[in-house]
Amino acid sequence: MYESDITRFIKELKQAKPTLEEEQRKGRALLWDKQPIDLDERARQKASRVPQQAYVYQSE
Repeated sequence: MYESDITRFIKELKQAKPTLEEEQRKGRALLWDKQPIDLDERARQKASRVPQQAYVYQSE
């Protein structure tokens, strides 16, 4: 049965480093999986925001 070079590489990689998939899951959780947004907190933050001038470097 034919097996591509990529498939063999991935199999060898998983055999050499059995914790690879768990590390990938942890990395994804760190970067992508976020806590649910608290809408009340977000509304409070938006209401307390101070508007910024159109030209930031102007002193007036």
